Amino acid sequence: MKFTFVHNNINVLDLDKSLDFYKKALNLAENRRWNNPGFTLVYLGDGHSQHQLELTWLKDRTAPYDLGDNEIHLAFEVDDYAAAHALHRQMGCICYENEGMGLYFISDPDGYWIEIMPARENHAHH
Repeated sequence: MKFTFVHNNINVLDLDKSLDFYKKALNLAENRRWNNPGFTLVYLGDGHSQHQLELTWLKDRTAPYDLGDNEIHLAFEVDDYAAAHALHRQMGCICYENEGMGLYFISDPDGYWIEIMPARENHAHH
């Protein structure tokens, strides 16, 4: 039996704001969307891996999501760590830095955390 990762899903309050953020911060592009009367699903990809981020927008939702302790995160490797850090600093979305481990986190419009680490061979993912 073989399982293959396909996507992660998060719910977002403002779809356009989230799409703008993920495009600017991580260069994720919309692969497809599924419009329904009460909700829209948008699948974002990085253009080279098969893994996608699925954004769910519930159209009648007005209250921000309560992420609780928010003890989950997505993680991305980047080939130009310094340029990514500069971009995210300029965007004001860096929420935590761990210089000792050589990584940092950004926060999306809904408060989800995303780990950013330099691309390097044979490293342990966090």
